[in-house]
Amino acid sequence: MARPNPELIAAIERTILKLSKGAPYQWGHMGACNCGNLAQELTKLSKSEIHSYAMQRYGDWNDQILEFCPTSGYPMDLMIQKMIDTGLTLTDLSHLERLSDPEILATIPKEQRDKLSKNSKEDVVLYMQNWAKLLRDNWLSQNPEISFPIEEKKLEVAVFS
Repeated sequence: MARPNPELIAAIERTILKLSKGAPYQWGHMGACNCGNLAQELTKLSKSEIHSYAMQRYGDWNDQILEFCPTSGYPMDLMIQKMIDTGLTLTDLSHLERLSDPEILATIPKEQRDKLSKNSKEDVVLYMQNWAKLLRDNWLSQNPEISFPIEEKKLEVAVFS
């Protein structure tokens, strides 16, 4: 699981909000998929820049993660390294793209969990909401003397109801 920290949690929450408000989502597009939308928030690159960098090598996010080399100089590897620097692991990225982290899935009611689809914007939002909550709870338990700088709020997603 990712190293919980305010910067990462805030980026996940911004991604949730952006997706909830209709940001472009397309699972087959490297800059507009699950990882691509989070990468936009962590790197400040556009979806087209991310997609362009990804197309310099073969494969989807999972292929790129398997081929990751922090010293390659490939823009995709530099971008992945930036994401790792904010507390993510390669495993986190792989799980995000497939909505498959067992710890996150355990927080989602079984009837919803059994129907999750890796290429559904609504399911990505649900997964990320639970992930952000887990990270927030972990961060707070590790830092009880520090108040969290981001107000906890339940994002209401009327469009998905």
